[in-house]
Amino acid sequence: MPTFVIFDLEFTTWPGAAAQDWSAPGQLREIVQIGAVRLDERYAVVEEYETLVRPVANPELSPFFTELTGIEQESVDRDGVPPAEALSDFLAFCQGRSVLSYGNDMLVLGENIGWARSRGEHIKHTPLTPGFLNIRPWVNTVAPATAGINSGRLWEVLGLPRPASEGAEHSALFDCHSIAAALRHLAGAGAALPVGLL
Repeated sequence: MPTFVIFDLEFTTWPGAAAQDWSAPGQLREIVQIGAVRLDERYAVVEEYETLVRPVANPELSPFFTELTGIEQESVDRDGVPPAEALSDFLAFCQGRSVLSYGNDMLVLGENIGWARSRGEHIKHTPLTPGFLNIRPWVNTVAPATAGINSGRLWEVLGLPRPASEGAEHSALFDCHSIAAALRHLAGAGAALPVGLL
């Protein structure tokens, strides 16, 4: 089995935004943090990627977002990179590999690529081959206790050791390690892998 990438995004949000699918005026799902890990054939993490991104339409983070993620405005102002740069670097990290998420983060990624291009910004790498796979339906099927659980709590629900990564749930890189731990555990328990990983 070739190596593959697990990624997770944190993006702008406000009270009630998720329930309304970000439909209120001006509430865009702009990426603020990208985390990713590359796994080998034994599901061990062999490389990490993490970056902060400066949102354009809503450069001021909501208090709700900061409380949820722990990401402070000053960190984004100081360390955040422009969206096109972050997206290009992330796509480069993923090139030639299957890319997994726990949920539809690939849709948010696509939105952000589209907005960057509409602003005339150049994305250096094209969307990926072989492509993206949402493994949430598979995880929830083979481990029903995970239904309704966010990615950063998968390790806990499955009774696994806490991932050896800084942060906590709703920190993109920590969430990636939680997803990787769940995948490693389920594969080790003999769960049939989703088609995209065969």
